[in-house]
Amino acid sequence: MSDRPALLFLCHRIPFPPDKGDKIRSWHLLRHLAGRFRVHLGTFVDDPQDWQYLPRLEDLCEQVHAEPLSPARATLRSLRGLLTGEPLTLPYYASRRLQRWVRCQVADHGVDRVMVYSSAMARFVPGDLPWRRRVIDFVDVDSDKWRQYAQRHAWPRSWIYRREGERLLAWDRRVAQAFDASLFVSAAEAALFRRLAPEVAERVGFYNNGVDSDYFSPAHDFDDPYPPGSRALVFTGAMDYWPNVDAVCWFVEEVMPRLRERVEGLRFCIVGARPDERVRRLERHPDVLVTGRVPDVRPYLAHALAAVAPMRVARGVQNKVLEAMAMARPVLVSPQGLDGIEAAVGEEVLLGETPDAFAGHVLALLAGEHAGMGAAARQRVLQDFNWDRSLPSVTALLDAEEAA
Repeated sequence: MSDRPALLFLCHRIPFPPDKGDKIRSWHLLRHLAGRFRVHLGTFVDDPQDWQYLPRLEDLCEQVHAEPLSPARATLRSLRGLLTGEPLTLPYYASRRLQRWVRCQVADHGVDRVMVYSSAMARFVPGDLPWRRRVIDFVDVDSDKWRQYAQRHAWPRSWIYRREGERLLAWDRRVAQAFDASLFVSAAEAALFRRLAPEVAERVGFYNNGVDSDYFSPAHDFDDPYPPGSRALVFTGAMDYWPNVDAVCWFVEEVMPRLRERVEGLRFCIVGARPDERVRRLERHPDVLVTGRVPDVRPYLAHALAAVAPMRVARGVQNKVLEAMAMARPVLVSPQGLDGIEAAVGEEVLLGETPDAFAGHVLALLAGEHAGMGAAARQRVLQDFNWDRSLPSVTALLDAEEAA
């Protein structure tokens, strides 16, 4: 048996494949921790297509316990929170089997360290067990995201979202008090949580996301996926995620009309899995392309005039922005989309908040301005967003014997 210590890793969504924001971060975290610990992974699988990747995780981990999760049934189950007073997020991820499995890992396998990814999974870490170290990666301040949702929806959704933000913040504060360390995706997210939970400020930190800069590299040669003669703007992301849906709808409705008559061959391409009905309806515009899931987003980035991230609701760090920067593409981004990324505006990214600002940036790029921006953006990613530099700090927290 290996002499590496055992670690329980609890994750709300199977951390493979790394094809969306939360799974990119959880996969790299898991892979790093597996080099130091014998990892016992407990997770949920909410996409039937992801079951095929279980062997990949079993090769990496000592044990894997994967629970099936039906989003439709989980949504109905979450309504119990309206009766119990808890945030709806907690009953969404309810599982007695996972609770029993966690206790078994502690009793039968000597697991005494736990890494939790997403605050909902903290419910599976009972306080009566002899934990040596408990560390949680909240990733984002999700309670603030729900607050933003409330501001952009009418009643009764606004009431539900506002309530979720308040109850989730209360839960997150209790979790942070119980754990040895709480981590976030950026300095900005950590600072926000310290303001919201000052009682745990000294135990709140962050580690940056990374980008596989060899994979997302302009050195690769890709066939052009766009129609001939296209001047393409591209948005990448999961297209059943409301902030992404909101962003692309706003761009099509507010920015594209300012460009259609002025730019020949203009195309706005929306690349991402599971486009919802609002996104599909955008295809009624002949200059809008909706791809659905693609095997590789890099050709769409490589041959685009620019990537756009006009987020109006966001928390944490937008991987879509980092990946486009790593591909040395100009990125047109809103203030919300740039949160947590210390990029030089005007030199490494183009910042816009209004439709006229976004349209003006597109016209400037077509006029040949900002020629060196893509290269500068890639250098920023290489400097600040490197998994090998950021992840050792997590291992150090789990190894901190003096705090046991």
